Amino acid sequence: MAKTDSMTAFKRYCEENGLRVTAPRLLVYGIVSKAKKPITAYDVLDQLAKKLDNPKPPTAYRALEFLGTHGFVHRIESINAYVSCDENHRHQGSQFMICASCGAVEEVHLCHLPEGLSKQLAKNKFTLSYWNAELHGLCDKCT
Repeated sequence: MAKTDSMTAFKRYCEENGLRVTAPRLLVYGIVSKAKKPITAYDVLDQLAKKLDNPKPPTAYRALEFLGTHGFVHRIESINAYVSCDENHRHQGSQFMICASCGAVEEVHLCHLPEGLSKQLAKNKFTLSYWNAELHGLCDKCT
């Protein structure tokens, strides 16, 4: 999906779900969407400062939290950074292949929890809120 298409989809999603489209949310989504690699909240804040007058860290964090809650960005926990996700790709969990050499990140589109994990959840009567899998290694270019 092209970046302009993803921004249009974001606006449409918010409108259809009665959510506010604020300037910080739009700007942060644009910043994360255009990033070539995962971007930290402070890098987002630095770029946001070029567009807004003296934004504070909560501005970036609130926008990232909103975007994450609604599936537009994912947080890669091991590197504390964010990547964008196509709004039309709704899924229960996130999975990433992360290159230890160049830092490239590729999202794996495994939309359902693997059967073995599902069985363990049921066996232990564990209620899952969300799941995230990170696979660390070397990408094809770095091997």
